[in-house]
Amino acid sequence: MYHMKTVSVRDLRYDFKKVERLLSQGDEVEITKRRKVIARLTPVRSERPPLPDFLARMRANYGDKVFEVSGADLISADREDRF
Repeated sequence: MYHMKTVSVRDLRYDFKKVERLLSQGDEVEITKRRKVIARLTPVRSERPPLPDFLARMRANYGDKVFEVSGADLISADREDRF
């Protein structure tokens, strides 16, 4: 059984991060005032798919292999060449 999350108007004002976290997790949130539900927030469904897990893909391809030159070193060298 699904139980909808509830937050008070006070939470909405002073602890919006909590409400935002619930919405980002895909939860619908009921807003209460004096223990009565006055509104319902639903998360916006993204039209684009989520980004793939690039780190998991790299680990699948390369395992725990340590490269001689890091990505940060490559970027630093590239920046030095430009200036």
